[in-house]
Amino acid sequence: MSNVAIIGAQWGDEGKGKVVDWLASRADIVVRFQGGHNAGHTLVVGNQTYKLSLLPSGVVRGKLGIIGNGVVLDPDALLAEIARVQAQGLHVGPDNLRIAENVPLILPLHPALDRAREAARGEDKIGTTGRGIGPAYEDKVGRRAIRLCDLAEPQTLSNKLDELLLHHNSLLSGLGAPTFEKQPLLDALLALAPKLLPFSEAVWERLDAARADGKRVLFEGAQAVMLDVDHGTYPYVTSSNTIAGNAAAGAGIAPHLIGRVLGIAKAYTTRVGSGPFPTELTDAIGQGLGERGHEFGTVTGRPRRCGWFDAVMVRQAVKVGGIQGLALTKLDVLDGMPELKICTGYDVNGTLMKRLPAAMGAQACAKPVYETLEGWSGTTRGARTWVELPAAAIKYVKRIEELVEAPVALLSTSPERDDTILVQDPFAG
Repeated sequence: MSNVAIIGAQWGDEGKGKVVDWLASRADIVVRFQGGHNAGHTLVVGNQTYKLSLLPSGVVRGKLGIIGNGVVLDPDALLAEIARVQAQGLHVGPDNLRIAENVPLILPLHPALDRAREAARGEDKIGTTGRGIGPAYEDKVGRRAIRLCDLAEPQTLSNKLDELLLHHNSLLSGLGAPTFEKQPLLDALLALAPKLLPFSEAVWERLDAARADGKRVLFEGAQAVMLDVDHGTYPYVTSSNTIAGNAAAGAGIAPHLIGRVLGIAKAYTTRVGSGPFPTELTDAIGQGLGERGHEFGTVTGRPRRCGWFDAVMVRQAVKVGGIQGLALTKLDVLDGMPELKICTGYDVNGTLMKRLPAAMGAQACAKPVYETLEGWSGTTRGARTWVELPAAAIKYVKRIEELVEAPVALLSTSPERDDTILVQDPFAG
């Protein structure tokens, strides 16, 4: 049996939470390796709905969860999330949640800077969640981040806050935003120390021991390939590398231990926030997809932009992200539509392209080239075997496989965890 990494193959919100939850029953450990509480996974278990942002989805399955060093961690957001799921009957404690001792922390000054920058951009705003993810990653790369391990050393913490405030208060002042004082921040962090440090450890050692014991690890990505800071629709991206290759750096394991890579894609396309979206539908069809698919951001609550399935984008995600199999979600949202379209290329200023251009201007003017397929009148909702699917639905899935050059390993037909058609067990290696 091998390890598995799960990443989004579009712009996020593809239903990774359900798939991770479903696969967690086959894993021993679930690891978050990048992102912050700007990510959101919704898990439906019976009559309970869990909305997770920082906690690895495996906690719902009773698995050991690990927050890796590639994450940026908001302490208050984590503690609030733990309290929320505990109120729903889930146990979360140091016995089933471990956090990398070197994980960078998000402080109140980070969202303040995030929001101030977005306001300054005006109509050119990126569409961030305003939760400080980008500024926190900047501090990590700038070697001035406060990390979880620093909470155990008050003098180190005090010295690092001096440097951090020198940088951030200059930026906030220049943007006309309120600045921060050191003592309240220091007091708040010292008060958080006894709450957070019991979760802290060198998680790379635990993962190495898990490897030696033959345990199965599920690496859980946030956002998606097209939001990758290098490979996505820059600058309308997140602030971390979302591709599976980052699971090694973001968790502290060897690259060859990442295992099989499963990409999650909706049977259509959605996006939250600003940025290019060639197949976006602003008409009644797009509105209908949003209504039937309940397309609202788990974290922000913002309505998602909806459009036809973009095979060019997903094929690119397959190549860049090392995706070996797809989990196709929300097929049931397409039930009853008389015809469906799949984007097979872009017209960019009269040139046919089979990839998403890197340049902003070219991205903005990319026009989709469509292939039209017959819809189906029957229902796919709740199907758990291929024979339960209408013939036209099977044809649609097979055409997607051909165009993106990757097999569909798993098919989700409703938010319920067991409404899933397993074609190939990703843990089978």
